[in-house]
Amino acid sequence: MKNFSITGIYTDLYQLTMAQVYFLTGKSHLHCCFDYFFRKLPFEGGYAVFAGLENVIDLLQELHFSKDDIDYLKDIGLKREFADSLEHFRFRGTIYAVKEGEIVFPNEPILRVEGNILEAQIIETMLLNILNFQSLIATKAARMKSVAGTKTLIDFGLRRAQGTGGYHATRAAIIGGFDSTSNVKAACDFGIPCVGTMAHSFVQSYDQELSAFRDFAANRPEHCVLLVDTYDTLRSGIPNAITVAGEMKARGHRLQGIRLDSGDLSYLSKHARKMLDDAGLHDVKITVSNQLDEWVIKSLQDQHAPIDIFGVGTSLVTAPPDAALDGVYKLAYADGKPRIKLSENLKKITLPDKKQIYRTYLKDEHHFDADVICLQDEKAPSVMHHPFEPDKSLSLTGRKQEPLLHLVMQNGKRGNTPIPLKDIARYTQKRLRMLPEEHKRFHYPHTYKVGISEQLRHERDELKRLHKP
Repeated sequence: MKNFSITGIYTDLYQLTMAQVYFLTGKSHLHCCFDYFFRKLPFEGGYAVFAGLENVIDLLQELHFSKDDIDYLKDIGLKREFADSLEHFRFRGTIYAVKEGEIVFPNEPILRVEGNILEAQIIETMLLNILNFQSLIATKAARMKSVAGTKTLIDFGLRRAQGTGGYHATRAAIIGGFDSTSNVKAACDFGIPCVGTMAHSFVQSYDQELSAFRDFAANRPEHCVLLVDTYDTLRSGIPNAITVAGEMKARGHRLQGIRLDSGDLSYLSKHARKMLDDAGLHDVKITVSNQLDEWVIKSLQDQHAPIDIFGVGTSLVTAPPDAALDGVYKLAYADGKPRIKLSENLKKITLPDKKQIYRTYLKDEHHFDADVICLQDEKAPSVMHHPFEPDKSLSLTGRKQEPLLHLVMQNGKRGNTPIPLKDIARYTQKRLRMLPEEHKRFHYPHTYKVGISEQLRHERDELKRLHKP
């Protein structure tokens, strides 16, 4: 069995069959532009967090087809001439994108790929795979962060993730607001604080719970967190943890925390806090886990449960109830002409041409409340129109406007220095603070305004008329 690695065949077959036609008909070098966007916000929420961009850039710089890849493509029926040409494949295109960690909304072209049509087509699946997944998880994490406040959030999700997806789920969780992870590989590769406690099996392997706690504390005195719910949390686990904490103190160490992984977490954490405080252990922190999500965390916070740390697993890395972000990759420009996809569903008609997004601010200039999509060369439009309801518009006169799409890759090379993950995470929280509260509600969030400029609307409508039977 071969080790998994991402090469040029990390794609859907139809990307390669289309690329083969372009190659064999002499159209490989046709200049084109594709947009990445999504149509629906996940979790019935009011925003999404854009994540995965740095990984995409890194992969595109190294993307190639190995000899084994090329031999396999011949085996499954691709033309020898085309397959052999892929030996020299490298992505040499240009990419514009919003900053990783940016707050984004439906139907905005948050990433644009420019290049020859063969290379732009081949990278589609890989790009969608990474951006859709990480943006989904980062958004889920941001929702949890919004209710956890200053409390610590730990990613415990690797064991419940869909295969190796747990690796990048950890990265996305940090962008959304998590503080650390139990995922050792991701922690090492991405520079994330790595934390861990113990399992019930460790306690069960001893005849006495107290003996298990003593051995664990003796061998991990600097980072000792004891799991106290294996047998009886209040009558056994916490009393034994208090005993071990006293013994650690006598040796010059301290118990860092306890973890609750079952039962009524609000009730148990309140009693645990009182027992610890009565024993003088005011600095011992309480960690909880067990099927947490943003709703459970909010409930615990509303009940004023004295919890310091939330360990979240399944609901973070599988992102229920939305298992996927519906991000798409659509052609907007080719061979010197704007292109459009029509549909009976007005919301599925694409926006043509090379575009820019301007974010507009309220009068205080500390909060943004609308985005306008315009043609690439437009400067700060004075009015925006609803993309689907022609009678609705909004004046932008006098508003501060900020362009969101920036050059991140040119001629296949990174356009800037790699951005540390912690800086991306800080940027996400900064931008979330600038999003008005009504868009962050869990119930019936206010719809964020995304409109199009007069020039873009005119170009779209002209192309609709041109192509409509």
